[in-house]
Amino acid sequence: MITDDKQERYINPYTDFGFKRLFGSEVNKDLLISFLNSILGNGDVGIRDIQYLNSEVLGEGYGDRKSVFDVYCETENHSKFIVEMQKAEQRFFKDRSIYYAAAPIREQAPKGKWDYHLENVYTVGILDFVFPENEYPEQSYRHEIKLKDVEDNHVFYDKLTFIYLEMPKFTKTEDELETMADKWMFAVRNLSRLLDRPKALQDRIFKKFFEQAEIARYTREEKRDYEESVKIYRDYINTVDTAHHKGFERGLEEGRAKGLVEGRAEGRAEANVESARKMKADGLPADIIEKYTGLSKNQIETL
Repeated sequence: MITDDKQERYINPYTDFGFKRLFGSEVNKDLLISFLNSILGNGDVGIRDIQYLNSEVLGEGYGDRKSVFDVYCETENHSKFIVEMQKAEQRFFKDRSIYYAAAPIREQAPKGKWDYHLENVYTVGILDFVFPENEYPEQSYRHEIKLKDVEDNHVFYDKLTFIYLEMPKFTKTEDELETMADKWMFAVRNLSRLLDRPKALQDRIFKKFFEQAEIARYTREEKRDYEESVKIYRDYINTVDTAHHKGFERGLEEGRAKGLVEGRAEGRAEANVESARKMKADGLPADIIEKYTGLSKNQIETL
């Protein structure tokens, strides 16, 4: 059963605490393995085991920007996976994805002689928004991107893969769930609004998923950390929504398509700055603020 009540039984996986609790801890790596295998279709990779890696990847030199991932892991066949929960649309989101993917590519280079052989790198983005400007059809929510030849559309390089899941587009009901991917999409999208584990999610892996998500099982300290994470998430979403609305209204007043586009972009920028200002006032570390808003550390310091 899905409810809109504010009293939650299960954590919100869109929060930083919730996502890392369910998919970013050693004790729950079987949840991540099942999720990844489902969205990959089990064919290409067939992951059996993973090893969590340091989620902070430093640049090559002093002063270089570092990449901070939600989850960063390596499979038994040495494929690297970046798994990100993206809360709201950000300006230059695609650029950010490419930049992050460069880190696990770059770090594969050993010292000394090397033949440039690389292992597979996957970026999995779980998006709590849809791509702007109707880039994809309304019913299309899973997108797999590789480097392709524009003339004949064949895959030019198959070791770099981006998979994006537009979660708001997944509207299947419990009765419509057919595949394991359907079940995981439904579970992640609706978790915090569920009162009980749905009958369609009786697989053993989901029994553990719902046990790990049940707030009543947490310690007092864990509950406090989760509540703080929820507050950050809600503040950010509210700020973004407000700024987007203002930007949209500003575009309407201008009465031009260009005004709408510029209004949305300006709204996103205003939202990120305002969210960063609030997070900084609450004493959050610069790394966390940077991750949520996309602002640079220099921009954050000037707020």
